[in-house]
Amino acid sequence: MGKGNTPDKKPVALIAGPTASGKSDLAVLLALALEKRGKRGVVINADSAQVYADLRILSARPTEDDMRGVEHRLFGAWDGAHACSAAEWAAAAKVEIAALHAEGAIPILCGGTGMYLQVLIDGIAEIPAIDPVIRDQVRKMPTASAYAALQFEDPERAAQLNPADSQRISRSLEVVRSTGVTIGEWQREKEGGIGEYITLHPLVLLPDREWLYERCDRRFEIMLDHGAIEEVELLLARGLSDSLPVMRAIGVPEIAAMIKDELSRGETIAAGQQATRNYAKRQYTWFRRQPPENWLQMTSQEYNIEAIFASLFQH
Repeated sequence: MGKGNTPDKKPVALIAGPTASGKSDLAVLLALALEKRGKRGVVINADSAQVYADLRILSARPTEDDMRGVEHRLFGAWDGAHACSAAEWAAAAKVEIAALHAEGAIPILCGGTGMYLQVLIDGIAEIPAIDPVIRDQVRKMPTASAYAALQFEDPERAAQLNPADSQRISRSLEVVRSTGVTIGEWQREKEGGIGEYITLHPLVLLPDREWLYERCDRRFEIMLDHGAIEEVELLLARGLSDSLPVMRAIGVPEIAAMIKDELSRGETIAAGQQATRNYAKRQYTWFRRQPPENWLQMTSQEYNIEAIFASLFQH
């Protein structure tokens, strides 16, 4: 993922980082700072949970009060019955960015889904459709067996993955078996990214981990007391497949287990908090390692909008 700096390219701000790191508040502050300069900033969601209309509370989607009059787009834009892929989100984000640029506004991407941002900025490889027989065979394999096979058939990819990451392991294995080409080789043939056509003003939030985990713990308990249970009850009533992203979102399986009397409230809180911390840890690691070195990283919880986005204000 690159950072464009050609003056005649349209600006796009980006605020990324793990869950509970303060991205949403900072995006609004940036938009308000732009407004003081006679510019219009619009926040575009780049979070894979906040895209779903069904997850208003558990995804920590900004409320009207949180938005402070700043326009937000692609929040709650997909129904949970439909799995929103990175490619689909990127296509929608491109449309929003182009429309805002045509209106003279500045898009502010905000989210913690690295794959979404990577596909939008760098593009995506057009991997052929997977042979359904191979897909079925791979998806039936125990995770440990699939990982062992991947270590033999695509050791480069296996070394990049957590041995427990069943979804990515299966995807990588089915790609190499169906196409004869590793997923890494396919990804080097990316196309469709907007990185070279924009001036990107990125900021990655990487606050103190203990501070972050404490916020994760506190926020999950607050969610439970303010509608998360009812939110999951509505999801369960829809009878959606457990394989859909909306049903696997952080907090949904844990609260569903409580609703079914499989977990006590205390056990649900502990499990939900642990799942949130685990997710934040994965996001933290991704954003510390994957973005280009010239992307600004902030480890402090004290932010100076003027200093961080000085070049953006000059547009």
